[in-house]
Amino acid sequence: MSITAAQVKELRDLTGAGMMDCKAALAETNGNMEEAVDWLRKKGISKADKKAGRTAAEGLIGVDAGVREAAIVEVNSETDFVARNAAFQEIVGNVAKVALAYGATEAVAAAQYPGSAKSVTETIKDAVGTIGENLGFRRSAKLSVANGAVATYVHNAVADNLGKLGVLVAIETTGDAHKAGAFARQVAMHIAAINPLALTTDELDPAAVEREKAIFSDQARASGKPEAIIEKMVEGRLRKFYEEVVLLKQSFVLNPDVTVEQALKEAEKEIGAPAKITAYLRFALGEGIEKEETDFAAEVAATVKK
Repeated sequence: MSITAAQVKELRDLTGAGMMDCKAALAETNGNMEEAVDWLRKKGISKADKKAGRTAAEGLIGVDAGVREAAIVEVNSETDFVARNAAFQEIVGNVAKVALAYGATEAVAAAQYPGSAKSVTETIKDAVGTIGENLGFRRSAKLSVANGAVATYVHNAVADNLGKLGVLVAIETTGDAHKAGAFARQVAMHIAAINPLALTTDELDPAAVEREKAIFSDQARASGKPEAIIEKMVEGRLRKFYEEVVLLKQSFVLNPDVTVEQALKEAEKEIGAPAKITAYLRFALGEGIEKEETDFAAEVAATVKK
């Protein structure tokens, strides 16, 4: 099939590989982008495991917390100017309060907005005319525990509990909830920085694991080693993969000499009882949303016109 320059550029942006290597990869895989990424990785050519569709949209992530529970939301705007607008920030904060009561996106969207007879969706729709650009409530989620704490962390905060990236971490324990929450907040900071794929190895997407195993196997066979040795090489590389993407197995950002799991065991001494991280949520603003690229001058001009 014919490979276009746009396809080559996309693969190059995803992997950091050279133009000719990208063209060869696409030719070998009949233009299948995901298979081309794997082809380059097997050849040891791919320089990065970047993911498509992560272009940032504007708006804010908001969090709100109660007793042993917390919620997180994302509300989008067209420009960063609006994200710094006090009226917009108030909306995001109120939507987070609603999420603390209702949790899931659909329920929050239909729920009554604080101080209004209208729903969250209707209120945001009305705000479009007031604020002057398109707005949208994208998603929400909630974590809670029977005993322990749910910690929150907001990175790049523009106001209290509002920013570009938010994390919730739930920790179950019958020990000191305040100390458990303090440790969970440290873990939330770790998650914000490292972005693990799963809490435990069992929670990893099986398809993703099989994909990595296939890549590791092809790489090992290229070395010409016997199958018995290849199997051990794959097992070792898979363990390394888990250490890179599984939260409990990752080196703890605040103390790289221990894993998050080991840090949790140490924290239990302060907490005064066994503790378990049961879940986490990480919302990065605009992840998965494609946004048309504009230069800063054009963005300013568009905002002025509105």
